Amino acid sequence: MSSTNGAGRRRVVITGLGAVTPLGNDVETTWESLIAGRASAAPITAFDATEYPVTFACELKDFDPAAWIERKQARRMDRFSQMVLAAARQAEQDSGLDVAAAPDRVGVSVATGIGGLKSFQDCYHTLIDRGPDRVNPFSIPAIIPNMGAAWVSMELGTRGPLTSQCTACAASNMAIGESADAIRLGRADVMLAGGTEAPVTRVGIAGFGSMRALSRRNDDPEGASRPFDAARDGFVMGEGAAILVLEELEHARARGARIYAELAGYGLSSDATHITEPDPTGLNPARAMTMAFSDAGIDPSEIDYVNAHGTSTPLGDASETRVIKIALGQENAARVPVSSTKGATGHCLGAAGAIEAIFTTLAIDRGILPPTINHDEADPACDLDYVPNEAREAEVRVGVSNSFGFGGHNACIVIRGLDD
Repeated sequence: MSSTNGAGRRRVVITGLGAVTPLGNDVETTWESLIAGRASAAPITAFDATEYPVTFACELKDFDPAAWIERKQARRMDRFSQMVLAAARQAEQDSGLDVAAAPDRVGVSVATGIGGLKSFQDCYHTLIDRGPDRVNPFSIPAIIPNMGAAWVSMELGTRGPLTSQCTACAASNMAIGESADAIRLGRADVMLAGGTEAPVTRVGIAGFGSMRALSRRNDDPEGASRPFDAARDGFVMGEGAAILVLEELEHARARGARIYAELAGYGLSSDATHITEPDPTGLNPARAMTMAFSDAGIDPSEIDYVNAHGTSTPLGDASETRVIKIALGQENAARVPVSSTKGATGHCLGAAGAIEAIFTTLAIDRGILPPTINHDEADPACDLDYVPNEAREAEVRVGVSNSFGFGGHNACIVIRGLDD
């Protein structure tokens, strides 16, 4: 017998969390660093970036795939797949889930904005330098974006729905939202949902750098990602992966699972305006938010916290401020705390939404709001309460997390404390 809400649909809860991020190689270390206000940006170690216009990023520190993956398998994977498999194993352990008990009812959805960028780069150089016969036969399976999800499914033994979203920086929220819908529709009882990205490569830094999307504060990496601050000049590239275990409520209760919160609402929309710039009116991203509110059955007056997309770009942060005001209304927007955790993690592209969904979940579970670090100078175009520089204790019953991607992809999720 499934538990339903007032609309008669199955309810979805969060029962497991796993992550590898620039702040730490597990959820607890990441959260402690985030709440302490630590920045993770530092000079790039993955390659010699001396001659690049941007020489720093938010990389994972001391990440060892062998701690989670058999070495032979790890050699067949791109870094983006290695990272998400580590996050998935953590989330599985945290949830106490026994996948083997009903593998057909457990699914996986892993998002990525780019996929195996390092493997693509390496494949190309091998082709040019050594010829087509020397290209690694595992190159294509390492590159294609769906393989993060595929490796999680193969290694954990799931046989339910298996999908991969590739919608730029909105991808993780879409993976989470679509996974919740799969549970509501009865296609699965459990979904491992999230995202992964490993873009700190020569091509990634050069490409985003040439767009002038990245901050160029090479002399101050830790202060470079400064969402909503008047002196922001671009985002800082990040890498990471995160997985949430989503589960039908009664299924979770029947096995005595710990429940962090409820995945209550999901909304999405498109801008149809520009390949990289946000909708200048803010109306279309706001529709994704109001759709998520409606899906959750909540009024904007019930919202206690917004985890913003907040990338630290001049256009993006000002636009999101307008979006929040439209979606929540001026009075609620002035009241509700908003923070961007990208000041600490950098922008992890297709993994960002999943990492931030974990932060929103823990804000509800632990009653503390993550800070927006490096917020030193107010911008008249960004005039909300951004929880500047220091974490804040607060009761959070309903949290909202935004993700907006290149090409006009908008996705919003609503997470709330379980009240019954």
